Amino acid sequence: MIAHLRGKLLSKKASYVVVEAAGVGYGVSIPVSTFYELGEPGSDTVLHIYTHLREDNLALYGFRTEQEKSLFEKLIGVSGVGPKLAITILSGLESSELIPAIQKGNVERLIHIPGVGRKTAERLILELRDKLSGLVLEEAVARHQAVPAAETSTEEDVLSALTNLGYVRLAAENALREARTENPDGSFEQLLRGSLRVLARKFFK
Repeated sequence: MIAHLRGKLLSKKASYVVVEAAGVGYGVSIPVSTFYELGEPGSDTVLHIYTHLREDNLALYGFRTEQEKSLFEKLIGVSGVGPKLAITILSGLESSELIPAIQKGNVERLIHIPGVGRKTAERLILELRDKLSGLVLEEAVARHQAVPAAETSTEEDVLSALTNLGYVRLAAENALREARTENPDGSFEQLLRGSLRVLARKFFK
């Protein structure tokens, strides 16, 4: 079982990276929060890995901190929540918002995460409310800036990331337009984070 991966970052997307270690390229699914913490392709990186093994598939899920990996493991312990949905949940709400939402029983906040319906939200609250008090997740201390690309290319990449996370394209386009207005020279990472915040504001205002 792979539990830790150190190597060169070959490529990265909002939900997937390839890391080369000892000549082997490992494809790893990641939440957006981990994406924010990664350097640029070619840089060295370290990921805490959860290995999900099934009869016909072996999938790797990576996290920048042990705490985030622990939260992921608690999420997949909930009935009906598999690894892919757990990654979506961690991408839909930052841990600093997700944990209080579960602890306070905020169903409405949880159901606006793509893929999370009311029953799933209620199960998350029921099964995890009393299990998160000792879980303190690290906040990001550094954000790596992407090399500015052509605006249209950057925006299309952001839209692709948002739709891959489950947001309707029209809503994603509107959120991106507002994020671009707030941060005209924003990088991919900055616009993605800004768009997610806009979407959250529209859902919860």
